[in-house]
Amino acid sequence: MKAIDISVLISTYNNPKWLQKVLWSFDVQTFTNFEIIIADDGSDHHTKDLIEAMKTEVFYPIQHVWHEDNGFQKTIILNKAVQASKGDYLVFTDGDCIVRRDFLEVHANRREPGHFLSGGYFKLPMDISERISEEDIKSQRCFDIQWLKSHGLKSSFKNNKITARGLKERLLNALTPTTATWNGHNASGFKSDILAANGFDERMQYGGEDRELGERLFNAGLKAKQIRYSAICLHLDHARGYVKPEMIEKNKAIRAETKSKKRIKTPFGIDKTDLNDTAE
Repeated sequence: MKAIDISVLISTYNNPKWLQKVLWSFDVQTFTNFEIIIADDGSDHHTKDLIEAMKTEVFYPIQHVWHEDNGFQKTIILNKAVQASKGDYLVFTDGDCIVRRDFLEVHANRREPGHFLSGGYFKLPMDISERISEEDIKSQRCFDIQWLKSHGLKSSFKNNKITARGLKERLLNALTPTTATWNGHNASGFKSDILAANGFDERMQYGGEDRELGERLFNAGLKAKQIRYSAICLHLDHARGYVKPEMIEKNKAIRAETKSKKRIKTPFGIDKTDLNDTAE
């Protein structure tokens, strides 16, 4: 049996309708040596039922890593998913991001020791998010800018994310003013680098919790490669009722400390040994 090359970690919480669309999109990938690990931050049985059904429909293996719902604990469940992963290279995305068929091929081809990859997403309005069907995903017409415009998408410079190819794609990656950071919806790196950073800081909730990991990778000497116009995913619209101001402020303070102390490893991550030693 061939060893898994890439593990794809997908975070989700109580949105099986969107998650199903995401899983359909991975079923048409041009790069096929991967597994999916669903990092489930406490969803109810509807998500579990969907995953069990999808396991029989798709060609790739799925692991469902779950813990009980105790508020926003994405960092904790992602660390459990990292530990469960079988691949040497990890791709991170969210359960509301439909990926284009070459998404994993881009991540696989552009990985490089000493680097992580930084991608973006293309935001869709709710009406188009609802409209996209399995056939729209399998045929890839949901990535066709004319199809999107025919369903109400407005003209924008951001539409270049969908249309850029070849030289234009490379130029936009090079010239974009957007900094290449660790973005939880579209980022990848070697598992060994993520483990060396001790994964995600489990104190952190919503607001920069993904980027803080990237900041520690930078402190460790890694560089980021921009793939904003290359690894394409469509972000399905949703409410954000879980966002609280105190979460944002707490995370800002942790990130400020990571920067000022040039921290490369968090004691509040996968391995709690350092934290336990401190407590003693």
